[in-house]
Amino acid sequence: MVLSDSKPIIGLTTYRQPAQTGVWNVEAAFLPAEYFDSVNQAGGLAVLLPPQAVTAEGASALISGLDALVVCGGRDVDPSRYGQKPGEHTDEPDTLRDAFETALYSAAIEAGLPFLGICRGQQVLNVHQGGTLIQHLPDVVGSNKYQLGKGEFTIAEINVEPGSLLSAAVHGDAQVTGALYHHQAIDQVGKGLKVVARSQDAIVEAIELEGHGFGLAVQWHPEHTEDKRIFEALVAAAKEHRSKR
Repeated sequence: MVLSDSKPIIGLTTYRQPAQTGVWNVEAAFLPAEYFDSVNQAGGLAVLLPPQAVTAEGASALISGLDALVVCGGRDVDPSRYGQKPGEHTDEPDTLRDAFETALYSAAIEAGLPFLGICRGQQVLNVHQGGTLIQHLPDVVGSNKYQLGKGEFTIAEINVEPGSLLSAAVHGDAQVTGALYHHQAIDQVGKGLKVVARSQDAIVEAIELEGHGFGLAVQWHPEHTEDKRIFEALVAAAKEHRSKR
């Protein structure tokens, strides 16, 4: 089979933390299956990218083997990356993953690689571009409705900006149904980023990198819903990128 006819390779970032399987209790890289199942259902092949020390050259080498990148959900970004001290509700920083995903974004942007950020992935992108985060949404909205806790997602309607990359991905729908699980969100928007979706009370729920081709990040979890159009749009962009390599 020729390269152009094969499925595009989509890299997905992962957690790296203690995990238990059978008799083994070890540090491991892992990712909920919903993420790579969504890539598979959309027509892509998923490759998992564990957090690791990497130079700019190493990140570029990893990116060069991919047709698209997904920066997945996880713990809070280290506030020192956007000039703040951690609040009382902010997670302990995962500095290895922060540095790894930041390097991947830099390499992907330089290479024009299609990418999708999900939840934490949106926050990492915003910080990479010089933006800041609201460290605890309940302090702003007055409740924990964006992150109920205990793994229970909030299902809510998200308003989509007409004419945006996200709008094209969801076939022009003015709203999408999102599965929300985040206690942080974008505050100051980073350089070159455009807000393309908000929640009903104006929290930023999606951004795109202007002039990138396919550079989209969403605050909700599209892997947790039956609507796979965003993944389908990413895979389509990955196929186009591969054809131009």
